[in-house]
Amino acid sequence: MRLWRRNIQLRVVASTLLLSMAVVLVLGVVVVGQVRNGLLEAKRQTAQSQADGGFAVAEDLAVDADERGDSGAAPAVDAGTWLNNIVEQLASGGQGVYYVVALSSDQVPFGPDDGPAPPRGTRSMGDIQAAESISAEMRQSLDGSSTTYRQYGTVVRENGETEAALIIGKRLPDNEGNQYQLYYLFPFTQEEKSLSLVTGTLATAGLFLVALLGAIAWLVVRQVVTPVRMAAGIAERLAAGRLQERMKVSGEDDIARLGESFNKMARNLQTQIQQLEELSRMQRRFVSDVSHELRTPLTTVRMAADLIHEARGDFEPATARSAELLLSQLDRFESLLGDLLEISRFDAGAAHLEAEPTDLRDVVHRVVEGAEPLAERKGGRLLVRGDGAPVVAEVDPRRIERVLRNLVVNAIEHGEGGNVVVRLAAGRDGQAVAVAVRDYGIGLRPGEAERVFNRFWRADPARARTTGGTGLGLSIATEDARLHGGLLEAWGEPGGGAQFRLTLPCTVGARPRRSPLPLEPDDSRARRAVRSGAIAGARAISAGAAEGNGHPVGRDPGSSASSGASSGGEGGHEQR
Repeated sequence: MRLWRRNIQLRVVASTLLLSMAVVLVLGVVVVGQVRNGLLEAKRQTAQSQADGGFAVAEDLAVDADERGDSGAAPAVDAGTWLNNIVEQLASGGQGVYYVVALSSDQVPFGPDDGPAPPRGTRSMGDIQAAESISAEMRQSLDGSSTTYRQYGTVVRENGETEAALIIGKRLPDNEGNQYQLYYLFPFTQEEKSLSLVTGTLATAGLFLVALLGAIAWLVVRQVVTPVRMAAGIAERLAAGRLQERMKVSGEDDIARLGESFNKMARNLQTQIQQLEELSRMQRRFVSDVSHELRTPLTTVRMAADLIHEARGDFEPATARSAELLLSQLDRFESLLGDLLEISRFDAGAAHLEAEPTDLRDVVHRVVEGAEPLAERKGGRLLVRGDGAPVVAEVDPRRIERVLRNLVVNAIEHGEGGNVVVRLAAGRDGQAVAVAVRDYGIGLRPGEAERVFNRFWRADPARARTTGGTGLGLSIATEDARLHGGLLEAWGEPGGGAQFRLTLPCTVGARPRRSPLPLEPDDSRARRAVRSGAIAGARAISAGAAEGNGHPVGRDPGSSASSGASSGGEGGHEQR
């Protein structure tokens, strides 16, 4: 089945063979039917002509014998001998082409009442059983009429063999005026041989024709499929980065024009990709060079700003405030410069991992302790869950701490004063660990969970950054997760907060198949289930009220559950 789905040449050839066999079969049936009908018609006409001639001869001989007997010109011959002579004379010219049979008739009384009884029985020539070959129905038909009857039947030979035949019979008088039945039996031996020869010839020619059509289809399809397969292979190699691959073009037909167009497309792609790569290298080099070059003037400006900031007490209030703003913006500028340098190292592939076995609980606690002052100013708390058991993995502590600090600070900033919950978990199979940071703030709109990791992307451009973010934190966090072989994912809903999940392998180089923590928080799933149940309950109550013709009904039990779930967040700050 896989070969059938993937190989168009096989499908075309197989379809051609099947259709050709169907056409040849239909034509063969039609031709054999026409030949059979033609042979039967020719046999019928020939047999009828021969039988009519034999019947006429028998009638003439009976009349002649009767006239000679009445005139005394010849001695009288008894009816039995006369019938034997008639059958022998009529069958002498058949030579296996036909058989002659004479049977007695019960329709007309035989001779005068006082005369001798006429001979009864069967007269035939050849190795056939006459009584079994001629049906009783035909004998009765001949006794009831003096016309000629024709019927398709079966000749039964003395050795038990049977053969289809055309039987023609007529009731005639013998030399004494007694009635008897004369039959001509024409076997279809020659016709069956002819029909078998025609059928065999048609079958052989049909098989040869089907094989020839299959070979033609295979050759024709091969001429079309081979360039397509070549183009598919070259396209795969182009996608793998081998941009110098080209199709071999020969001739001027449609396939050749396709190859030329494909090669032109490959050249244009190679040129554009090379230009983009060169531009990307120039951009990375520019960012790296500018970041390094800015280090020296930034250090000088930092020293001057520190001196001015220390002496701000001697300045006027406006000047002192300017010194504070200058120092804060220098801090932000220095952070941005550090992030740009880190991004440039990731782009250049120069980032290195210094992994060591680390208990992530220690990293989380350091991050939480450092972010608690910010959380207190925002009016919320930082809660840690799942730190009762060790969560150990081979990681770079500096990079993981930077990732978690970025996630926690972002959760506090966008948490709208609510609690921030940090969860840790280790997989039961010992393959992965996970850290999830949950907030109950403004959340994320549909589609933003993928774009939130883009560089300098902001969910709300009009929203001011109170913590001095650079817009590169989540991008750097994603690169740090990939450097560990892990994954950083985001979930959010409008008004329901957001959760960022960091999944890391326990050992360097491994690839975790699943995360120990769900991406969507349990409280969000429970709230959605309660909301769905409340909607279903409200619909049921509305239907019951309609059936009750407006009578008062009990309070919806789902309403209290829904309201309770909506206000049951971590620390009571989930309610919106």
